[in-house]
This record gives sequence, C-alpha cells and structure tokens, in this order.
Amino acid sequence: MRKALPALLTVGLVASLLAGCSGGNNGNNSSASPSGANASASPADSGSGAPAETVKLTGLIVKHPLTQELSKMDWLTKAEERAGVKIEWQEISADWDQKKGALLAGGDIPDLIVGPNAITDADFAQFPGLFQDLTELIASNGPNVQAMFDEKPETKVIATQTDGKIYGLPKYQRYWPSTVSRQYINQKWLDNLGLQMPTNWDELYDVLVAFKEKDANGDGDANDEIPMDFAPVGTTGFGFFQPQVLLGSLGITLTDSSGQGYFAEDGKIKNFFVDDRYRQLVEFLNKCWEAGLINPEAFTQDYSKFQSVARGSGDKAKVGFSWGWEVTDRFGNTLAPQYASMSPLKASADSNVQLSYDYDFNTLNYGVNMIEMSAKTKNKDAAMRFINQLYDPVVSMQVLFGSIGTNIKDNGDGSYAVLPPTDANMDPGTWKWTSTWADNGPMYISDSLNLTLGTDMQSVGKQTEPLDAVMNAIDKENDVLPSMFIKYSKDDNNAMSLVNTNLMNLAMAKFSQWVTKGGIGKEWDAYVKNIQKIGLDGNLSIMQKYYDDYKSKN
Repeated sequence: MRKALPALLTVGLVASLLAGCSGGNNGNNSSASPSGANASASPADSGSGAPAETVKLTGLIVKHPLTQELSKMDWLTKAEERAGVKIEWQEISADWDQKKGALLAGGDIPDLIVGPNAITDADFAQFPGLFQDLTELIASNGPNVQAMFDEKPETKVIATQTDGKIYGLPKYQRYWPSTVSRQYINQKWLDNLGLQMPTNWDELYDVLVAFKEKDANGDGDANDEIPMDFAPVGTTGFGFFQPQVLLGSLGITLTDSSGQGYFAEDGKIKNFFVDDRYRQLVEFLNKCWEAGLINPEAFTQDYSKFQSVARGSGDKAKVGFSWGWEVTDRFGNTLAPQYASMSPLKASADSNVQLSYDYDFNTLNYGVNMIEMSAKTKNKDAAMRFINQLYDPVVSMQVLFGSIGTNIKDNGDGSYAVLPPTDANMDPGTWKWTSTWADNGPMYISDSLNLTLGTDMQSVGKQTEPLDAVMNAIDKENDVLPSMFIKYSKDDNNAMSLVNTNLMNLAMAKFSQWVTKGGIGKEWDAYVKNIQKIGLDGNLSIMQKYYDDYKSKN
C-alpha cells in the first residue's frame, strides 16, 4: 500500500488509504471464475448493456500523485463505452481537503466522485440532499454491486447509513495482510559498521547516531546519510509510514494508523493525543531530531520526495531506517536488497509491556465511500451502469492493477496474471500506482477470481514475518477499533466532526513543534486541558456508546 494518502484517515469517519499489495496462497488463487452474478460474464457482458446513445457525465477523482492521466487508461475507456457514457474527469492529487469544502458548500458537484473516503459519512450528514441514495439504482442497474453485497454482507454494512440509505459504495480487494507498514533498516549499513539489529528505542538511537557519524554507506562522505525518515505528516491527522507506529512499543494498538488518535484498549475508546505514552514518543522523536537523526525535510517534503530520497543514487543508499509498504516499493529495485524488515521495537531493554503495532486488515481489504453520485445527476441510470462496471471482478482487477494486455495477462482459460513493469527499472508497486487507480478505486475482487499476483505482492508476506508474532497476539475483540463498520447519527457525526477538526488543528501543530523545537514536558498539562476544552471527552463518550452497541450485536 503505498501508500496512504496520509490525511484521509479518520476514526469512525474514514478509511483507507493507500494500500498496496499481497496476499495468501503465494499469490495464486486456484478457484474458478467469478461467482454469483458474474460467474460466466465477461466485463463486456455484465450489467444491462450499453445503450445506443452515449450519455455525457462529469466525474471527479482524488488520485495518487503518481497516477497517470485517466485518458491513458484503456480499461477505463472500455468501461465507459460498455456503460454507454462519456465522462469528463477532473483529476485531483493534492489539497483535496481544502478544495472539497468549497465544492460541497457550493452545492454543484460532479455526477460522480471517486476516492477512498473522499466524501465521508460526516459530509453526508452535513450536506443532506447533495448525494443520491443508491439503493433503488443498485436493484435496477447494479447487479455487480448486489453480488458484492450478497457474497460479502459486511460490505453492505459498511455502505448503509443509520437511516438505511446508501450514499457511498465500499470496496473489497481480498489479498492484503494485517498491516500496511513494515519498518525497514539498512542491513548493509549495520554490517559496514559492525552493528547489531536494534531491538528497542535506545538501541535504535545509538544505531542512528552511528549511521549519521560514521559514513554508513561508505562513499567517503559522512554527511550524506539520512538516519531516519518518515512520510510527510499533514495537518489533518497522521497517516501510514509515520512514526506514531512506535506507539506499539508502549502497548497501544493503532487501527488503520489511528489518524486522529483514537484507539481501543481493553474495550475502552481512548485517544493517544492526551495519553502519556504519546508524550514519551514525542520526547524520543525530539531527542532524535536534536541529534540530527531525522530527515530535516520530513515535515516539508511531499510524498513523492519521501519516496525518491529513499531510492538513493545508483547503488548508494541515503536512508537508514524508515517505514514502507514493500521493500522494492520503498527503496527501488536496486537498493531493496540492502534492507531488512524489522520486528517491533521495545521502548527500553527492561520494558515488559506487551508489544503491539498498527492493525489495518479491514482498511487494506475493504474501503469506505469509494464512489458517490450527485442527487442532481440527470441520467442516474447511466451513471449507475458505469458504477456497476467498476464492480465487475475482472474490471475491478484492472482498477487495482492496470489494463489487461499491458499490466495483466489474460491466460485465455479464465485465469489471469499480473505482469511485471514494462520498464525493468521500475518496481511493481510504482508501476501499479502509475498505471491505474490502484487502491484508490472502487472495486470488488471476488474471492473466486483466479489471479496470480505480482512478485512484490507475493513478497509482502515474507517481509511481514518479523511482525507476525506481535500481530497475532493482538486482541482483535477488545483492542481493534472497527471504525468502518460503525455508522453514527447525523447529529453525532456533526458534533464529532467539529471536535475532530479543532482537535487536529491543535494536536498536529503541536506535534511538529514539539518534535522540531521541544517543549512538550513544560506544555503537556496545559495542552491536555485545552484538548479537553475542545470536547474530546464528548467524542469518546459518543464513540464508546456506538462501539458497545456494535459489539453487543456482533
């Protein structure tokens, strides 16, 4: 997963981002062709068929910065043709949060909006009447969507609001492991300097100091190493591949990166932004920053720069320790062999805390509000026909991995295989995100789709093995927040959204300030009081009520 568009994650209101690959059965699925409504249908046959007259629609997609222009995607052109539509697309890859506010407030939205939780449950509550209830359209023109609901009933739970209406459709993509982030260290640098793999924060600090001071990459320049780097941290919350993952060292189980700080512990809903363990983490990061161990551009670089820096120059690595989805995706094909996937770190050598990590299975395999339709769309049947195309498993496969022919091989017997990049210098993860909508698209990858995954997807399982013992020990019933399966009432959504906005404005500004300038020890008590004044306790109470109700029914 790449991939997290970091600021799209919010608890109870958000879902995924950016995941990238991999799954069971060593990348193979030996079962038959797609089942249910799609059992014998090719993409061209699914749905009600294209009408004689082409309907013009408008669409907006929130896509990854790497993703090419939609006009170059052969699968998308064909899906539009089969649905009998021509879509004029607006493509957005930055500043969506700022642009969305003005768009929704104006009330004139495109016929279709695509992107992982680009439109949230809170938006549905705040702008009633703006989005189309899809329930009847699914029944009349959405057999592929209905097949997903029938075969994976939890997807209908994700889609359905408290009033029984469906405004945004989810996704299911099946292959992904239980966490997005693997943490990597440059094993070659460790070997060059005669260092052991760190097992706790203190040892990590010492290793990072050695990386900085002792010319770890061996090029004769002791000043060109970046000991630690992480994905850019935005103003609306944490995302994937960022250092809040280290809260697992202190026993906190993150869920889907816990972007706004919410987590479950022993069945109680908490928020780490007011937890003393968060203060401990920030103090450690500030210690690293003051020692020059963190990339000085960590808070200003964009995601593309974060990726490119880690890929170094030729066979010379730049980054010592970081987080990523998969080793070739993070460091490129040339440098990937230098890196090792790490086990979770203890906070200190004598710590007896039960280690935890970031549990993302639901977000990686499911997605919330992947596509919506405007209530003002003139030809709703045509728009639904196009949506239905996206949920054909064979089309969905192309939404995720790219077009048949260039990105996927059709074996001619109902089975398929993900092809390697046409550019041998490009890693498979980048190839996918460059070629298609990837994880940011609506899709239904049926369990019966016969698809052999690419090499990067198959390797994720191996790279996750150092995390397996800790991940398997997580109490899924009491320490994992089932955010996407919980729907809040309009009033509660609105109340929580306002609090969360103010919470993030304060907490994220303080995070960057405290990491780069220090001062958390002196300011902590006053900061916690300000967070409480914002209304965090009210949000925790609301979430606890819904969480308890969900658990009592499941």
